[in-house]
Amino acid sequence: MALFVLSLLMLSSFSTISYTHADSGMIGVNYGRIANNLPAPEKVVELLKSQGINRVKLYDTDKSVLTALANSGIKVVVSLPNENLAAASADQSYTDNWVQENVKKYTPATDIEAIAVGNEVFVDPRNTTTYLVQAMKNVQSSLVKFNLDESIKVSSPIALSALANSYPPSSGSFKPDLIEPVIKPMLDLLRKTSSHIMVNAYPFFAYAANADKISLDYALFKENAGNVDSGNGLKYNNLLDAQIDAVFAAMAAVGFNDVKLVVTETGWPSAGDENEIGAGSANAAAYNGGLVKRVLTGNGTPLKPKEPLNVYLFALFNENQKTGPTSERNYGLFYPNENKVYDVPFSAKSTPVNDGKDKVPVKTPSSRVGGQTWCVANGRTTKEKLQEGLDYACGEGGADCRPIQKGATCYDPESLEAHASYAFNSYYQKNARGVGTCDFGGAAYVVSQPPKYGKCEFPTGH
Repeated sequence: MALFVLSLLMLSSFSTISYTHADSGMIGVNYGRIANNLPAPEKVVELLKSQGINRVKLYDTDKSVLTALANSGIKVVVSLPNENLAAASADQSYTDNWVQENVKKYTPATDIEAIAVGNEVFVDPRNTTTYLVQAMKNVQSSLVKFNLDESIKVSSPIALSALANSYPPSSGSFKPDLIEPVIKPMLDLLRKTSSHIMVNAYPFFAYAANADKISLDYALFKENAGNVDSGNGLKYNNLLDAQIDAVFAAMAAVGFNDVKLVVTETGWPSAGDENEIGAGSANAAAYNGGLVKRVLTGNGTPLKPKEPLNVYLFALFNENQKTGPTSERNYGLFYPNENKVYDVPFSAKSTPVNDGKDKVPVKTPSSRVGGQTWCVANGRTTKEKLQEGLDYACGEGGADCRPIQKGATCYDPESLEAHASYAFNSYYQKNARGVGTCDFGGAAYVVSQPPKYGKCEFPTGH
C-alpha cells in the first residue's frame, strides 16, 4: 500500500475494464502477520478505518481477520497460499470447498474483491509453478459455481524476476521458459475474466544492487533528470514507472497488450543491514510519500498514460518474525503499537521534501485544518539525534530557546524530548511552517494537536 486520506480518491477496482481518461489511481495496504506482537484484528480494522484505508490485501484467509473486516467498508484481497497450489490444481472439489469455507462464508459482509492464487510462485523453492494456472482455473470455476465470479476476480502476484529483460522498459520480456507453459495461459485467463495481472515491484532492490548506476532521487520520486528509453523515446521520471512498463512491454510481446495491471506489493524499508544500500526511515518516507502523490495525481505510466496506477503498499506493520536481512522486518508503516514508523503525507496535495538525504517528508500547512500545526520531537529516535537537533535549532537555526532555560516557563518537564520539541517547534514556526522545516534528520514530525509538556504553551507563529 491510500493511507490516511485515501478514500477520497480510490476510484479503481479489479473489475474495472476500461478507462477513457486518466482517473486517479488507488492505493491499498498489505496486512502481513508474520509477527507475535501485532494488535488484535479488531484493533487493526479500527486503525485502518481511522486512517481512511479502504483496501487491504491479506496473505491468507484467517477467520479472525475476515470476521473483523465484516461490515467495515474495506475491500479485501485474500490469498490461497503456495502450499495449497498442488491440491488446488489436482482437484476441483478441493477449490470448491476452499472457496466455500474461505470466501463464500464471509461474503457479502466482508467485501472480498479478489483472490491471489499463490504469491511469487515462479521463485517458490517448492517448485509450484506447474500447478499455478490449473489452480487459478479451478478457483475461477468455483467462483462461477457459487455465483461469485462477477464480484471476485482471480489473479496471482508475480515478482519482477519473471522478466528476462527489464531495461530499457521497451525491451521488457518474460523468461523464455515461463512463456508457453505459464505466462500465456495465465494472461489468457486474466483477459477472459477481465482481471488484472498482479505484480510485486520494488525499486529498492534495483537501487540497492545498482546504486552506482541508478540515481537515488530517481528511485524515490524526487526531482531528477529522468531517463529516456532508447527503444521508444519515452521519458521516465521514476524507477517504478519504468519497472511497470517493462511488464507491459513483456505482455505486449506475447500478445496481451490489453491486460490491466495492479502493483500488489511495493515499499521501502525503514532499516536494513550495512550492505542494504538506501535502507532507512528518511528514504522510506520519501518513497512512500512520493508514491502516494504520484498515484493520486491520476497519471498513468509513460507507456499507458490513460490507465491509472493502482498500488498496494507493503506493509501495514513491521513484522518481527520474518526471516532474512534486517530490511525484511522493517517495511511497516506502523509499529505494532500502532504508532507511525515515520510521517508520510498521504494526500495528493502534500509534497515530499526533495533535498537532503536525512530529511523526512511532512505535510504542508494547507493540509491541516485551520493551518494549526506544531513540530515535536520523535521520542523513538536516539538521544544523540535529539541533542544534535536541539543544538542546531537553538544555535545556527535561530530558534527562541529562552523559555527552556533553567527557571524559565518551559524548563519543566526537564527532559530532552520536551526541550527538543519546544526548540524544534520554535524553529518550525519561525520558518513559517514550511515543508522540510520539521525533520532534523528524522528526529521530528508535524502534529495537528497542541503539544502537551507540563504547563508549557507552544507558540503557533512568529
